[in-house]
Amino acid sequence: MKELERKILKDGVIINNDILKVDSFLNHQIDTAMVVRTSAYIAAQFEDIDKIVTVETSGIAYAVAVAMAYGNVPVVFAKKSKSAVLDYSNSYHAQVKSFTRNTVSEISIDKRFLRKGERILIVDDFLAEGNASVGLVDLCRSAGADVQGVAVIVEKRFQGGRARLEDMGIKVVSCASIAKFENNKPVFSE
Repeated sequence: MKELERKILKDGVIINNDILKVDSFLNHQIDTAMVVRTSAYIAAQFEDIDKIVTVETSGIAYAVAVAMAYGNVPVVFAKKSKSAVLDYSNSYHAQVKSFTRNTVSEISIDKRFLRKGERILIVDDFLAEGNASVGLVDLCRSAGADVQGVAVIVEKRFQGGRARLEDMGIKVVSCASIAKFENNKPVFSE
């Protein structure tokens, strides 16, 4: 999406030549019009989705918007922290390393919300190394669900997440794909 690429060039900030800060419109303050347009783009790339899965917190807004573009399919988000209301013995779990926070979290989804045979689309704000997406694919596959693909708003292709997912047989769609950072500017993939 050229519009998103222009927005990244205008408002994005590169930190230490490997982190792209887009908090002014993507994941701290959210440009809601952009959410609508990116969600429509994502929904057009996949058919017959039963459920959208994401991980808290930044992916939730995009997951909900994509679900609404499909006519309001359910959204399930993996929780990153323990909760008194989540039955951990009846949940799927995976360990996920955060690229930007350099921490490892256990994500979990209650088994009631992932079913065998469901067609799942994973939606998130970013794809870098692919850790969150791979963890979500593992959770879905543990349930016997069929992951149709992973869709992200911004992909940093040079960090290998796409390759990891494609090696697992997962289709990857991104609204903006960055091939590399050069002279403190993103260079977009063709």
